[in-house]
Amino acid sequence: MPEVSRHPDQVDGVTAFRKQFPIFDEKVYLSSCSQGALARPVEAGVQEFLESWHRYGNPWESWVGRMEELRAEFASLINAQPDEVAVTFSVSSALNSLASALRYDVRPRVVTSDFDFPTVGHIWLAQQRRGADVVFAQAQGDRLPLTAFEETVDGRTALLSTTHVCYKNGFKSNVSALAELAHERGALLLIDAYQSMGTQPMDVKALDLDILVTGSLKYLLGSPGVAFMYMRKDLIERFEPSDSGWFGQENVFAYDLHHLRYAGSARRFETGSPPVPSVYATLPALQLIAGAGLDTIEAHVQALASRLIEGARARGLALLTPEEPALRGPLVMVRCTDAVRLVDALARDGILCSTRDGALRVSLHYYNTGDDVDAVLAALDRHPELVLHAAD
Repeated sequence: MPEVSRHPDQVDGVTAFRKQFPIFDEKVYLSSCSQGALARPVEAGVQEFLESWHRYGNPWESWVGRMEELRAEFASLINAQPDEVAVTFSVSSALNSLASALRYDVRPRVVTSDFDFPTVGHIWLAQQRRGADVVFAQAQGDRLPLTAFEETVDGRTALLSTTHVCYKNGFKSNVSALAELAHERGALLLIDAYQSMGTQPMDVKALDLDILVTGSLKYLLGSPGVAFMYMRKDLIERFEPSDSGWFGQENVFAYDLHHLRYAGSARRFETGSPPVPSVYATLPALQLIAGAGLDTIEAHVQALASRLIEGARARGLALLTPEEPALRGPLVMVRCTDAVRLVDALARDGILCSTRDGALRVSLHYYNTGDDVDAVLAALDRHPELVLHAAD
């Protein structure tokens, strides 16, 4: 089995990071694509919220202040300004607010893809009643080539909205190429980074992104109930969402029932009272990620993915995920004869993975090690009847 070569400081960094996650005392956790493992600082954040509730009853000033800390922390992670970031309950709520603000008269087309999560397709399809022309860039097998977007993004396109890493096979799109294409044709680019954010650098300025959405519960290692939407500052005042609420107003505490005055920042895409418990859980999670460093995390995750792919190839297993590092994220997916049975069998062995589209999903993070990869490969050896081989 190929070794994962690292500087000793990096090995020590992984060891220290991993110790923050008690689940590794008993399990091999390889399901960050569904939910990140629970870290001690995240648990402490939840406890801090509960104690504030017990002690002060309704300390909303402190709670809202904590959300502003979270906004700033996420902005720093993506090289944005805090006023370019909306803190929402979910990617669905962020996208619905954005969709309600789009006009579909001059540029009616919204392009998404076969590789996007169903939420994205559903939200844009719901805009058809308002005049949206929704087009899906078509995948070619387990790949989504740039040509699929070149064929669908035209002069009538308002928005190209697609995923960074596909949730069902791990394919990673070239964001810079998508930005160049969209802007060349007068469209905005929206990237859903839910399956990549937290495992690699994401500099929204360098990538020339217009809009980015992601959530905290997967590789950002936070809790359900928090998501983020970045919008480039000069675009914000072009959008006036009809899906609104009091936290999207210029002065949240004005309590002005009779006037709608949008915030001048990305906060205009927020709606109701913030998800305070999730905010308290997620801030320490982002601080953990920032402390480790996204460059360091990416190098580690890519090395582990290569180790897993090479091990699968040596066994002749059929993969859904591209082998080329530039075309894959933190997911590696193995074709199965019975994915549900395989996931259950691995769980009995203490190895926690997930499944999509009849394949085994193995997702890797900074807290995983070469031993974790070897453990899942050894488990696949014990269940040869449940996996497909390339020759099958």
